[in-house]
Amino acid sequence: MKYAKIFLVSVFFLIIIYPLKGAVLFISDKSKSAAEVSENKTKTGKKDLNKFYSNKRLGSFVEYGRTFFRLFAPDAESVTLVTFKHPQDSTGNSYEMKRDNEGVWETSIDGEQYGLFYGFKVFNPKYPSTKNVVCIDPYTKAVASYNTYFTPRRSIVVKENNYDWQGDHWIQRDWRDLIIYEMNIRDMTADPSSGSDKPGTYQGLIEHGKAGGIDYIKKLGVNTVELLPSQEFANIEIPYKDSLNGRYNTWNPYERNHWGYMTAAFFAPESYYSDTTKNLVWNTWSGTSGKQIADFKDMVKAFHKDGIGVIMDVVYNHLSEYELGNLKEIDKDYYFRLDKNGNFINQSGCANDLKTERPMVRRLIVDSILYWMKEYHIDGFRFDLGKLIDWETVEKIIYEAKKINPHVVIVCEPWGGGYDPAGFSLRGWGSWNDQIRNGVKGENPANGLGWIFGKWYGNNNPDRIKSYVNGTLVRDKFGLFQKKEHSVNYLSSHDGYTFGDFIRIATKSVDPNEVIKDVDSFVKLTPLELKLNKLGALFLFTSQGITMFQEGDEFARTKVIPYDEKVDDPNKGKIDNNSYDKDNSTNYINFKHAEINSDLENYYKGLISLREKYSAFRRAHYEEVKFFNIKDNPFALGYNVKHNGENFIVLFNADPNKDEEFVLPEGGWEVLVNEENAGINSLGVVSAHVVLKPTTGMVLKKIK
Repeated sequence: MKYAKIFLVSVFFLIIIYPLKGAVLFISDKSKSAAEVSENKTKTGKKDLNKFYSNKRLGSFVEYGRTFFRLFAPDAESVTLVTFKHPQDSTGNSYEMKRDNEGVWETSIDGEQYGLFYGFKVFNPKYPSTKNVVCIDPYTKAVASYNTYFTPRRSIVVKENNYDWQGDHWIQRDWRDLIIYEMNIRDMTADPSSGSDKPGTYQGLIEHGKAGGIDYIKKLGVNTVELLPSQEFANIEIPYKDSLNGRYNTWNPYERNHWGYMTAAFFAPESYYSDTTKNLVWNTWSGTSGKQIADFKDMVKAFHKDGIGVIMDVVYNHLSEYELGNLKEIDKDYYFRLDKNGNFINQSGCANDLKTERPMVRRLIVDSILYWMKEYHIDGFRFDLGKLIDWETVEKIIYEAKKINPHVVIVCEPWGGGYDPAGFSLRGWGSWNDQIRNGVKGENPANGLGWIFGKWYGNNNPDRIKSYVNGTLVRDKFGLFQKKEHSVNYLSSHDGYTFGDFIRIATKSVDPNEVIKDVDSFVKLTPLELKLNKLGALFLFTSQGITMFQEGDEFARTKVIPYDEKVDDPNKGKIDNNSYDKDNSTNYINFKHAEINSDLENYYKGLISLREKYSAFRRAHYEEVKFFNIKDNPFALGYNVKHNGENFIVLFNADPNKDEEFVLPEGGWEVLVNEENAGINSLGVVSAHVVLKPTTGMVLKKIK
């Protein structure tokens, strides 16, 4: 039986035809004849695909009372537009498309066909098996998705510039002033503790008067949110313990892709976040109404109204891995990096790296970025695995985006097929600073601890820690960045352990293989865990550069996999360090836990207000930071920073075993941060000297 099932998956017939009653991928081919094929070929007869380029408007759009459809597919022999009255229809109306000399296929239909469902059948004799696959439009602005791991979709003709922004515009903020909260849209309201009436949705996120969502984010004091991928993505993976194209799913019993790093449509908002059902339901359609467009815009407008910028995490290095009906079937040879045998190159780890150096792939990426800026008022972007994007495209992105909004935020992961944060900085991009992350916290909690634990990870030393304070600039040894605002300083992100769990494991409060049944008791911090969380946060919020932390770090969020989850997961009850697959309480923000660790949450709020009020922690010049000469304690750090008429002293004692005495410059000093509290209000006055206990820090302000 198992082998029969594997066979059926490999030919993908029953899996698609039976659940959809013949509705989705296979439809009759009624095109009358092959369209004209370009004669632009090399001497060997093989097309020189790089020569094809078009400035024509692509996708579907309405002009002069007609609806136009255009698709760039230079290597295709024929393309047919297929339209559907309903997304689940198995057959539709077919229209042969004609090709121009630039590789663009086009047809049109009489009338303003808003709401029409459509797709393309693309025939290339080199890939005959894709002939009857209905592909979504790469430029589609909304999609209806059928929820299986093949994720058949329909594009929707939508009316653009049809939303009342009520005067909304971008939040234009100097990069040095950014305090970024990395978050998943669904996580912030999916847990019952959020009190949301529309949990897990765009609309639920912006409900006021709730424990979670926008009110919670605003009370934290952050000025920017970074949304995990919210362009339409594949939600479902291969059935557990089943095979697809030679890949056997042994790793994901949840069969879900929760984080969203499997983009399907670069211009369309994720429809699941408009669905008010509690959970994604298999073998059902989502996004058919197109309301996800207005819902996303409502969300952006609400954040902007509260002065909070919106950055999108975007994935342009690969496409959704398993589904059929995207660029892989439209024009594999043009859109993807292939080896000499025609197989997808896999530096992304997702088995289909986009060939960003192709002129029309570059255009697709840039067009998408500009569309989100113009149509959705997005303030910036974080690029996943940025090193997989070629340099010319990297330069084109920031050049074109800054013409629209000079303050647009452009940052990335500077790895994936290489590692070059310095190269991105030379091109004006910011990068996630893994050096400060690993130097301050460590690389792993078992045997790779960093400075806050009184350890040195890798090439770190006191001078390296000082360089992080100043933005990890190239003027320092091993520095990375031309400007401090190119350094995205962080201690944890969606990847890996949360900062709180890293500390729990590092201090041996818990064994990573331990089964935890009472999460509410487990999440409560021990005194040592609390001190380490505070010390790391203090360093993060007083360092020059962009500040970023992930959802829940402010209360030492834990990612314990629910013990009672009805899934065949051998790790149930254990701490998760790769929770991409869990649309459950492993990832959801539990606001009761924020109350349990309210001491830490208030400390974060205080540090945010400190950084927000005093520009010395954001805009001080390199020469304005003067480090103390400390002997006999390499894990102690002190410096004086004078900026904009203000004078501060920042002190740390990361030694876990001994006190450290600091001699202060002359005069009286107000205490704004100590081991217990942080903020902008005075906690007392000191002079002459102070003594810091192990694993604590202070911020002092000179009394004028």
